[in-house]
Amino acid sequence: MPKLDNFDLAILKCLQEDARATNVEIAQKVNLSPSPCLRRIRNLEKTGVIRGYRADIDRKEVGLGLTVFVELKVAHHSRENAQAQEAALLAIPEVVSCFLISGTADFLAEVVVEDLAAYERLLTDTLLTLPNVSDIRSNFAIRSMKTHGALKLPGPK
Repeated sequence: MPKLDNFDLAILKCLQEDARATNVEIAQKVNLSPSPCLRRIRNLEKTGVIRGYRADIDRKEVGLGLTVFVELKVAHHSRENAQAQEAALLAIPEVVSCFLISGTADFLAEVVVEDLAAYERLLTDTLLTLPNVSDIRSNFAIRSMKTHGALKLPGPK
């Protein structure tokens, strides 16, 4: 993990607020000249601190009105089964985030689909056919209040 200084953290904060900000705008906000600022941004990208840039799309505006949090339990615990489950979940386009968790389930997947009928098709045609699944629990989001929140970065050192 790269060591981040106050300039790096300030750059990351600016990019979280507006990923379309120009290098010059960011440099001004963090009190750097444009060249060193750009070098730092490229280094943050190269080292994987910045993993990418994407548009924050309103799910409902594009017809994806249902968010489901799906808990999956694996039948036989082994590294191979966990890896197979992970690969299968990552291959499903409707899964927008996925976590290996502790507790009553092994995986928690955030699924985004058009409606209940679309989720039923995904459940019966895909999720129930995943390798070594012994149990699936679906939790439906009633309303989204915060979905792509910025990370609370450490303050100045």
